[in-house]
Amino acid sequence: MPNVDEFPGHIACSSASKSEIVLPVFDRNGNAAMVLDVDSDKLNDFNEIDAEGLQKIAAIVEKLI
Repeated sequence: MPNVDEFPGHIACSSASKSEIVLPVFDRNGNAAMVLDVDSDKLNDFNEIDAEGLQKIAAIVEKLI
């Protein structure tokens, strides 16, 4: 989300949060087990490379749960 202030109902972990990436992490049964939530204090701070890297991390965690 390039600008969290543009999303109605956004729940910020920090008032300094301006942009974020949120990825679900699923267990072996396909149930959402947790959420990987990365925030930044800068607008539009994440790009596709960031998203791909975080998805790789989520995939590693999914194999462990």
